[in-house]
Amino acid sequence: MTDELSDLQAACSTCRICADQGLVAEAKPIFEGRRDAEFFLIGQAPGPVEHGLHRPFMGRAGRELERWMLRARFSSGEEFRRHTYIAAIMRCFPGPNASGSGDRPPPAAAIRNCSHWLEAELKLVRPRAVLLVGQLAAGRFLGPAPLDERVGQAFGSNPVLLPLPHPSGTSRWLNDPANRERLTRALDTLSRLRERCIGG
Repeated sequence: MTDELSDLQAACSTCRICADQGLVAEAKPIFEGRRDAEFFLIGQAPGPVEHGLHRPFMGRAGRELERWMLRARFSSGEEFRRHTYIAAIMRCFPGPNASGSGDRPPPAAAIRNCSHWLEAELKLVRPRAVLLVGQLAAGRFLGPAPLDERVGQAFGSNPVLLPLPHPSGTSRWLNDPANRERLTRALDTLSRLRERCIGG
């Protein structure tokens, strides 16, 4: 099984479909994780910092995500990463938004191109909990609904699906105190899952 995942990761790393179709300027699929990860985080797409460093959640959103993980009782961002497979709905940086603010949303064609990687990884890793970061990831697994109807709740049991807002600085969702409370409930749930999965 470990070799099967390694083969899958090697194939994903060399994928050039979106570049060949003109959907991205440069193909550089980004993800990280191990076969024994208890958690599986699914984001939207890498940003320019991640594209440059070739590692997920390394920019401003990554720093905010690590602060959330400390609130969820992980001892550090690196401890969280050791126990978490990190992937995304789209694997390559989609490019800057035409408006000049933020990144371009993942095109539907790119999401379709990347979907088989995500499905195969989930089958091989078999995590105990899946963290759905942002509306795109939550909608992919739970169907359409506002984040405020999702964040703060856990869905399913094997694996547990735990929606979170996106930690991007461009998001205004957390400006609402009620949504900040929803995030707190979600991180409390993640803390309990962490205790159950890895202890300490």
